[in-house]
Amino acid sequence: MSFFLAGCQKGNSGPGATRQPARSELVDLKSHIVDHARRAAAREPYTPPDGTRRERIARGVGRLLDGDPGDAARILAGAGFRVTRLTDTVSGRRFDEVAARERGAEDRWGRLYVPADGDVRWSVQVPHPVADRDTEVLGARLLEAAPHGALVLAGAHRAAGRGDSADVAHRTDSAFHAFVLELQKRDVPGMQLHGFAKASDRPYDAVLSTGAARTASEDAALLADRMESRDLRVCRGWSATCPLEGTTNAQGKAAERRGTSFLHVELAPAARGDGRAAESVRTALAGLLETWAAGGDRRPAPDRSPQ
Repeated sequence: MSFFLAGCQKGNSGPGATRQPARSELVDLKSHIVDHARRAAAREPYTPPDGTRRERIARGVGRLLDGDPGDAARILAGAGFRVTRLTDTVSGRRFDEVAARERGAEDRWGRLYVPADGDVRWSVQVPHPVADRDTEVLGARLLEAAPHGALVLAGAHRAAGRGDSADVAHRTDSAFHAFVLELQKRDVPGMQLHGFAKASDRPYDAVLSTGAARTASEDAALLADRMESRDLRVCRGWSATCPLEGTTNAQGKAAERRGTSFLHVELAPAARGDGRAAESVRTALAGLLETWAAGGDRRPAPDRSPQ
């Protein structure tokens, strides 16, 4: 169920007049996110945004994270994006969505969801929707699982562009990377979700690593312990030789340079679906996100209320 509500912005002049975006919708948030993410299955052509648009995207997202969705919408409009205030009909929680204004090339650049009623304390990132099956569903469920979270969602299948241009986990010229960098600038820890095919050299439910960093963070060790306590087989990239450690991941490299917490989470097929292993994985991941959410403000909470 989705209703478009127009005219909820209070004027266009004076300080704080743009504190709320002009667009609002009531949605089933999980279905809204997953339905969009699964458009990637069509593998429509993908071309990354040019440098000028990436700069506008970064500036607009920065304004959004700093508490001014109205100004963010004005800046993002120049890159083909808009900001919409979403209210989840299931939970009643509100999020600001950064998404393309129209179907087309920009729609395949990805989306960002941030809480509308408080600060951002963690992010979940889904760089390969559909290609890494069910990571888009897991990302949406985790956004619902704990407060103060953001979701960064790629908009194209990883094989949609020329060469590796749509593989946003290994590119810096994407809207996805711009979204993540703005979060990292504000010291927001991130968890990036991937999927792998089960093989003889991958007898694991999960492969955990800290990306480009080669040492274990307290968060990574805590997550591995939680998974193993639920009878999941985990390869710890900081203390063992594991496949798919994510050491070339572009967002992981950026996090390592900034000193921001980053977890690269590779999951087997059974750990991403609806079975018992997947439920155990969701519980463990959500537990870490709740810990991040309870960790206190990493920056002043923005004033997102209407003025």
